[in-house]
Amino acid sequence: MTHTDIRPGPAPVESRRSNEDQGRGWISYLVWFLIGVVIIALIVMTLQSKGGSGLFYDNQKSHGWLVNAVFAPSSAGQKILVMFLAILLFVVVMGLILWIIDRPRIPKGVLLAGFLGPVVVALSVGLLWSGIRTIIASFQGANAAGDSAGWVGFDNYARVFTKANEHMLINTVLWIFLVPILATAFGLVYATLVDRTRGEALAKALIFLPTAISMVAASVIWKFVYLAPAPTGKEQVGLLNALVDVVGMSPQNWITKYPTGTFALIVVMIWIQAGFAMTILSAAIKAVPDDIVEAAKIDGATGPRLFFSVTLPTIRPTLVVVLTTVAIASLKTFDIVNVMGGNLPSNNILANAFYNQLAVQQPGRAGAFAVLIFIVVIPVIVFNVRQMRKADEIR
Repeated sequence: MTHTDIRPGPAPVESRRSNEDQGRGWISYLVWFLIGVVIIALIVMTLQSKGGSGLFYDNQKSHGWLVNAVFAPSSAGQKILVMFLAILLFVVVMGLILWIIDRPRIPKGVLLAGFLGPVVVALSVGLLWSGIRTIIASFQGANAAGDSAGWVGFDNYARVFTKANEHMLINTVLWIFLVPILATAFGLVYATLVDRTRGEALAKALIFLPTAISMVAASVIWKFVYLAPAPTGKEQVGLLNALVDVVGMSPQNWITKYPTGTFALIVVMIWIQAGFAMTILSAAIKAVPDDIVEAAKIDGATGPRLFFSVTLPTIRPTLVVVLTTVAIASLKTFDIVNVMGGNLPSNNILANAFYNQLAVQQPGRAGAFAVLIFIVVIPVIVFNVRQMRKADEIR
């Protein structure tokens, strides 16, 4: 065999695909450019004033029935039409994306844009831009109609830390610390006690049931538990006051007193979140390797020592996730306070104060509360990330 008989074989498939991608790389840039245009267009649409013209619709001009139905639906029929058009548009767009990315000669950049493009648009407009607008609004005042009244600096933030909001700030701290710790503790104890016992599924279903219902429904249920005392000589309707009356104590108006009302509302949140904590921690306990448990038993570890020396350190990452998740859920809860708390300042927390300011057309003050919620969440997330990194280093 001479050297002339040795011929180079065909180029590898990956090499050919890479060369083809380089030749059509402009398509990827074009797709990402179009995604950027969509983001800018959506941002411009959000800047539409209440009475002015927008990018695609002018409130001051007359339009046909279809245009009004799409951009300013008012009747039930128009809203149903918008719903069907939105579903149809979603199906068409997703079908087009899937069809394009399934083509064999499509560059990898286009495939990446097809999968990440909708997410980038949603995060950019729905999260990033909304967050920026909220921060800007927090430094602005507003008139009675909710229209911007110019820059006020840190006045909205200073208003938060006044004597009038003292109970709200204390309540927020209590919610952040008590709800995660107690809900996680109850969930952990319950998961440990019923693990691998007869009737485990039924027992866990009962404790998880409050998590499956809405917070508004849970608030209505507990509102009857804490119902105000009945008139003298009448039978107590509220469950708690009925029990108090049976033991010879004086019925109370549990919600209106401070800090009794705050603790009463915290109990409801713990009742809801304990089922979530139990479910997650029960799965973590079952995932503890049997060989570790058996080795600990051989070394003489039993009962509480086995739990605190083996089980608890093993499920520590899961504990951290549950604690931080419940803490964030507690911080943004306003349903329970709004439904049960009677909108009393003594029962208020940050999330409910944010909602109340929006209800009275004060976006600047609401923005300040929203920014503070975000600031409080940051240490919780940082703690979660650091604990997860420590767990990975141990592994």
